[in-house]
Parts: sequence; C-alpha cells; structure tokens
Amino acid sequence: MIHIKNISKSFGENKVLDHFSMTIPEGETTCLMGASGCGKTTLLRILMGLETADEGTVEGLDPSRLSAVFQEDRLCENLSAMANIRLVCLSKDKKVIADQMDQIGLAGCANQPVRELSGGMRRRIALLRAINAPGDVLILDEPFKGLDDITKENVILFVDRSCKGRTLLCVTHDEDEVGALNAKQVIRMR
Repeated sequence: MIHIKNISKSFGENKVLDHFSMTIPEGETTCLMGASGCGKTTLLRILMGLETADEGTVEGLDPSRLSAVFQEDRLCENLSAMANIRLVCLSKDKKVIADQMDQIGLAGCANQPVRELSGGMRRRIALLRAINAPGDVLILDEPFKGLDDITKENVILFVDRSCKGRTLLCVTHDEDEVGALNAKQVIRMR
C-alpha cells in the first residue's frame, strides 16, 4: 500500500495541493480524475521524486521501483522505437518486444527513429517502455491521449493484461478508460 498523507504544494501564491490524502492499494489499478489544474500531475511528480511537497508524507513507495508515462512522451528522438523500449530492459528478448509492438499496432516500425513516427505511435512506444521497465508501480499521466478510439481500446486492453499484479496509478479525464482499465479505485480531485 502507498499512503499519501496531507500533501500540500504551492507554486508561489498558487496552492495546487492542500492537505491531500489517499491510499493506493498494492497490485491494483487506481484512476485519478479531476479538472485541469487541480494538482493531478503535481501529485504524480511528488510521487516520482521530481517535486518536493511543502507538507505531508508519502509512505510505502520506493521511487526506484516505479516507471512512468508522462504527458509528454520523453523519448530519445534519434533512437529507434525498439532501442527506446530496450533502454529499460536490455535483457528482454527483442522478439518479445516485437510481439508486444505488433499487439498494439506498431508492426514494422521497430527500426525507425522515433522522430519519424506519428504522435500516436510515439505514445504507444512510451507506454511499452514503461510497461517493460522493472518495478512494481506504474504511473501513467493521460497515457492514451492522441489515440483514435479503436487504437485506444486495443492499447487499454493490452495495458490491463500486461499490468496484472502491478500497482497502476493512471490519470485520466475519461470514464470509459476507467472502466476499460478495470480500476478498483477512482479518486476524484477537486
């Protein structure tokens, strides 16, 4: 279990989080929802150790045991799709990764530099990289944005299958995504 207790964070005069608390069950999917600007991404950045809370504590989370998909894809532009994914899992068989790529509609682009790929393709590569990274916790910040409906449905099913037993925290604005991910918990931030 990850316990987030009374987290507060301000940027200047703008208080983004005000004594926010929640518990994330281990090995389950939790979706975080709320209006733009309510602090969802800031909370994720605190959990990842990229921001420091002004007040409060996070217990039960080792940042070295998590992987993430940010709102931006954060890929290495000059590396191929395969090389970007393998950055986190060098010992994984390339055939396994190629099979995963096929499953989410990325057949044939393994050796292309990611700078040549569409936004939706890049998004799926970022997801595969996070899923293949070692660790118990996967943090996804609007991971399905930019995907058409059919591709999104296929990718969500893949994520759900691939992340069984891992703790998954997903920020989304889409109720359909919450259902498709079989979220055990939905937290609505204000």
